[in-house]
Order: sequence, then C-alpha cells, then structure tokens
Amino acid sequence: MAPRTQDPVVVVVEPKTPGNVGTIARAMKNFGLTDLKLVDPPELDEDGEAYGFAGHAREDVLPNAEEVTFDAVVENYHTIGTTAITNEDSRQHTRFPFKTPVEIRESLATVDTETALVFGREGTGLDNEELRRLDEVCSIPASAEYPVLNLGQAATILLYELRTLTVGETQLPDVERERAAEAEIDRFYDFFERFHESVEGREHKRAKTKVMMRRLLGRAHPTEREITTLTGIFRRTNELLGDRSFGDHTDDDPDGSDPASDGATPAESGDAAHAADDDTAPGEGDITGRGRTPAESDPD
Repeated sequence: MAPRTQDPVVVVVEPKTPGNVGTIARAMKNFGLTDLKLVDPPELDEDGEAYGFAGHAREDVLPNAEEVTFDAVVENYHTIGTTAITNEDSRQHTRFPFKTPVEIRESLATVDTETALVFGREGTGLDNEELRRLDEVCSIPASAEYPVLNLGQAATILLYELRTLTVGETQLPDVERERAAEAEIDRFYDFFERFHESVEGREHKRAKTKVMMRRLLGRAHPTEREITTLTGIFRRTNELLGDRSFGDHTDDDPDGSDPASDGATPAESGDAAHAADDDTAPGEGDITGRGRTPAESDPD
C-alpha cells in the first residue's frame, strides 16, 4: 500500500469563539497538520485569545488560515463531517452510517485523496443539511449521558487518532522491545522447575504451574535482561535450598505425610518401632521396665 502524500485539511464551520479556533490550530500543530480553513469565522486579532490559545501555531497555522465557503469545501475535497448525534436506523442516512476516529484512520490509510475534516459550530455542530452533503460522518465514542464534546476537544481527539498518517516521528524514543532468545527462556524454565520441585510435592500441581508460567512469559515477551534477572533469582534460590525436595505424593495423601506415622514425629515413630522389636519383659532383667539391669537400678 502506497503511503498517503496529502495530509487532510481542517475546516471549521462558523466558529463563534476565537479561542476555539486557536485551540484547533494548536492541535493541528501538535499532530503535523498545517492547512486550516474557516467558514465565516470571527475576527482573529493577533492580540486576542485565538493567538493566545494557539501556542506555536500562532507562527504559521493560524496566520495562514484561509477563509472559504462551505460549497467550496464540498466541491473540492473528500469530506468527513463530525457529530456527536448519530442515527441507529440504517434508513436514516443523514447521520448513519458513522465511523469512529480509529475507523476513519483505517479508511484514510487505504486511499490517497484530498480530504477535509469538517467541524461544526460550538453550540449546534453541523446541521442535517450540511451533513447530507458530506461524504462520511465521524463520531467520537463517549458517555451516553453526555456525549457532546467541546469543539477543541473533539478536534484534538480526532487529530490524535490520525497521527500515524500525519506525523512521521514523535518525541517518544523509537525503542524496539526484543524478546529474549528462546534458549535463555528455556534455561529459566529449568531453574524454575528445579525450585518448584523443592517447594511443591504434588506432581499434578507442578504440571499446572509449569503451563501457567509458560503462558505468562509467552504473553510478557521478556527481554534478555529481564529473563537473565529472573534466572539469577531462581538459580540463587536453588543454591540456598540445596537438594531439598518434598517428593511426589498422590491426592489421597494431600499433605505429603506418611500415613503410618499417624501424625507422630520421626523420633516417636522410631521409638515405637524399636519397642515393637523388643521382646524383653519387664520382669526379665529389667525390673524398672526401662531397660536397666538390677545392678543399674540399685547401685548399693
């Protein structure tokens, strides 16, 4: 697809407030547009609010603004009118169908033509007769309770959405986020799984967490530095844990304990086993029942 060679012009129909004209001129400057056309505008005094609101656009956009007629705009441009009031009935063509600013951008990206973005009056916008003469209608999604935007706000939002067509470079650094090599990510998985074996004895839980971690990193696209940091954390943790492992156990033994011990400590279990192997009766060489001989019991 060939890039657009012609930037849209901005048309404001019968603006009443000079400050709004200045605000629109400033938004144009922000987003790479220079051609402002005004239909029946108010007087724009260089010492007035239009120039005061225009910022650096007072140096070029505003003083070069051209006064035109609505007829001239319709006859010479592919026109896109803006409105907050739309129709949902496809039989009512005045304000239907309508496009959002994003859809307007996508549409303009496919065609190279002289385009005019047409904004209406502060209080009433474009009337039905004017809208019928325009080629497309754009409406900015907003709260149903109060969808009407200030003229300057509406222009700024639409021009912002069109910036990829009108601005070659922004002030933001052109930084590419490069995903770490898959070998480095696999190395992280190895350290993570070794750690998980040390703290989780249930194999089915480890399997689920392994998938969850893979999905997480799949969405995150970690950089080389990020994955190296994560790998280092788990490598160090594994060193501190050593060879500890809870081992595997089944769902029938959810706590990982030995059913035979029945809650007994290792020492208690060992004593019980030792006692079971001891056939010596208390009266046979162990008068105290504690494994001591008579001599040990009565040293005198």
